[in-house]
Amino acid sequence: MADIQDKTKLGSPSPGSSPRLARKEASPTPSGGGGVSPFSQRKREAETLQEAITATALPGDPPLLPGELLSFIAHDITYLDPFLGARTGSLYITDYKMYFKSPSDDKAEEYILHVPLGVISHVEKMGRSRSKGENAYGLEIFCKDMRTLKFAHKQETHGRRGMYERLQIVSFPISYGKNPFAYSFKQSYPTNGWEVYDPVRELKRLSVGAENVPWRISETNSDYSMCETYPTILGVPASVNDETLVLASQFRSKGRMPVLSWLHPVTHASITRSSQPLVGASRKRSKEDEDYLSAILKANKYGKKLYVMDARPKINAYANIAMGGGYELDEAYPNMDFSFLDIGNIHVMRDSLSKLQDICYPDVDDQRWYSSLEATHWLDHIKTVLGGAVKVAEVIERQRSSVLVHCTDGWDRTAQLTALAMLMLDPFYRTIQGFEVKGRFRTTV
Repeated sequence: MADIQDKTKLGSPSPGSSPRLARKEASPTPSGGGGVSPFSQRKREAETLQEAITATALPGDPPLLPGELLSFIAHDITYLDPFLGARTGSLYITDYKMYFKSPSDDKAEEYILHVPLGVISHVEKMGRSRSKGENAYGLEIFCKDMRTLKFAHKQETHGRRGMYERLQIVSFPISYGKNPFAYSFKQSYPTNGWEVYDPVRELKRLSVGAENVPWRISETNSDYSMCETYPTILGVPASVNDETLVLASQFRSKGRMPVLSWLHPVTHASITRSSQPLVGASRKRSKEDEDYLSAILKANKYGKKLYVMDARPKINAYANIAMGGGYELDEAYPNMDFSFLDIGNIHVMRDSLSKLQDICYPDVDDQRWYSSLEATHWLDHIKTVLGGAVKVAEVIERQRSSVLVHCTDGWDRTAQLTALAMLMLDPFYRTIQGFEVKGRFRTTV
């Protein structure tokens, strides 16, 4: 087994353009460690580095991208494939991927498993050093694509520790003060990806700030003091001054007051998004928030109402009142239409996804597939989210009215609804470049 430590710490110079091995450097480890003399440490580094060089002398073992660094090697590891059975081979970990290779023999062909580190959700230890049974000691790697990968190690060598610690560091580099692989990747492209999305350019594409368009670009949040989870550039009604923006943000959860997501090129019907109002049990009101929503309504000369679509189930919105949140009071916001879209929160979605994973991998029960799928409620959630996005698009296009979408804090459900509606309404977002812009626009606003 060889462990060659990470490359650069956050903010340090990137490595060279050609693939190479990373030398060991001081960095935090998940287990803490300690008690090893500097001499022993340097000796171990030299030995493991030499082993790594020897093990990867042949080109393409493993194949490396420009700028990709190898940081861990383990031999005689057993991968427990749920379909093909146990395969023994060598495992390599770089700052981009986990790569397992089992050579061909008389019984089976060469086997390769390639897992980008970004797919890994979390890693757990399987069994203990004294666990009995074949392949009972090792690691379980839970992936975001529903797979669970199991690797068995020899108990007498305690070999899983190095692999576990290395995976923790390279799979979650930010937690250890490291840059993700994207910062050291040296492949060249004709387009600079950092320049694909520009917030001012995108808002101007929507005609924000143009003559006779009642929306403007605001930099009130330039220092993130108004809302730390909003970008510095925002689209807001032209009739609302910066002072009102700041006061209105104080009446919304986490300061996330309504801001522009999309503007119809003809009617100026808008999609805005926000978090819940801080109404609470005392039924608080905010003149600035009420005036702000009224300004959104008046910015569309065709709309008679502002449609406020709360993504939550109504009972959840009621429950948030006791915690200082809630929803807009009818008497405080005239000429507005309020509705609840009945979309579950992130905890409900995670539970449903977990159930879906259980029936999809590694075994599928063909006899009970439909009943098992129905029991997960996953398709019910998909239907509800898509149905809510259709409602938003229909109000904008057919009724020529503006829509405000929010949930509790204004992310997850709110972003899904507005992004899907924008895909339906604007053909630009259905192009490659437009889809990139929309994805970035959704994550920043």
